[in-house]
Amino acid sequence: MSQNHVSGMESSAISVLKRAVELDHSGRFQESLVCYQEGIQLLIDVLKASVKDESKRGHYRERIKGYMDRAEQIKSHVNQLKEDGKYHEQIRISEDATGHSYESLFKPYMSSFLTEVWVEDPYIRHIHQLYNFLRFCEMLLKAPCKVKKVHLLTSQDEADSGQQRGALSEIKESLSAQGVTLDLQYSSTIHDREIRFDNGWIIKIGRGLDYFKRPKGRFSIGYCDYDLRQCHETSVDIFHTKHTKTL
Repeated sequence: MSQNHVSGMESSAISVLKRAVELDHSGRFQESLVCYQEGIQLLIDVLKASVKDESKRGHYRERIKGYMDRAEQIKSHVNQLKEDGKYHEQIRISEDATGHSYESLFKPYMSSFLTEVWVEDPYIRHIHQLYNFLRFCEMLLKAPCKVKKVHLLTSQDEADSGQQRGALSEIKESLSAQGVTLDLQYSSTIHDREIRFDNGWIIKIGRGLDYFKRPKGRFSIGYCDYDLRQCHETSVDIFHTKHTKTL
């Protein structure tokens, strides 16, 4: 392996672990745990590639041990909070912020045990909102889990129900071809937004899935990559099911 490649891996590890520490200090423990795990693996890869330099190997071993110890502490802390029914985390997305694609937001909570998802959002009606839901479904399909069923509860577009029903029917058919069932229901009284995973996580976004701003043009940065798309200000509350049972 070339020295440039090793240096690149080391830079990536430093970047990911720096983010892990920032999330750790801000109390976003589940997200920080994912970053610690990714960064540690990158450092292990660097260690394996630095076979001839014993001083560097010792340095990497020490750093890996430190990060692994902290990751284990966080894992134990999160598991205890979940067991006690007290897990609650809040993320604030500021006005015009970027870096909050569905992949970035939901990844820390999508374990390999995830098989079923419930989406309650009254605003899956207009074209851009329907595309948001489609992107969310695509994100589920790409994740390292085996989602088999998605439940959507939304309100009906009274102005153009044909467009809404047609789009959701097409999404349902497309998901079916991927081995995923879409259970679709409408409600005239739904107001709250909530996404639930059958692995226990509950994510409540103030604006639901519709927290992205309209791009400035069809050929503007952020039109395709939602990590580069500006956001509306909103809050994201993350719970675990044992926490909600005490409410």
